[in-house]
Amino acid sequence: MAQQPLCSEWFIWAISGAPGAAPLPVVPIRTPYEITVEHDETTGKATSIHWTRQTPIEETLPGVYCLRTNQKQWDEATLWQTYTMLTDLEAVFRCLKAELGLRPVFHHTTDRVSAHLFISVLAYHLVHTIRYQLKASGIDLGWQGIRRQLAGQERVTVTFKRADGKTIHVRKTTRPEPRQQKIYDALGIADRPGKTEKTIL
Repeated sequence: MAQQPLCSEWFIWAISGAPGAAPLPVVPIRTPYEITVEHDETTGKATSIHWTRQTPIEETLPGVYCLRTNQKQWDEATLWQTYTMLTDLEAVFRCLKAELGLRPVFHHTTDRVSAHLFISVLAYHLVHTIRYQLKASGIDLGWQGIRRQLAGQERVTVTFKRADGKTIHVRKTTRPEPRQQKIYDALGIADRPGKTEKTIL
């Protein structure tokens, strides 16, 4: 494999399409990296790309973010934490409307609409409590992220046939993956919800 180092500030990577087709647009990428492209010696086409950061990331963050407040007694940390609460509040409304089904409302009476709103807000408090406990253990995930992490662990039923003709059904929870076990440990709950059930028919 022939290697060609690319050390310039701007690295342009164009990927050719099928033979005879028009090339795809060239995309400029500003990079503080040393990039090495390996080529096939027979065809001359690129086979792989390797990169190494040359500049610490702290030195490559451009721009300045300015916040202005009339709270002169606040220090920088308090001001920033208060400002970032806006992001959390926006996430709350997204969670209520999308993940917890606050909207749309299909009920037509005041009592049912009120009950729908109450259950949605109650569900959010439960979700927030779960996220708060996980964040204290270094797990910073949204509700959808938690559900994705826990996906795959299921309740399964295994069926056996006995010599006397009867059938044994054993229902139990599968063993959690390490990523799921970490969540259960952080919440202090059992890693295999539900008990093992055995039925003979």
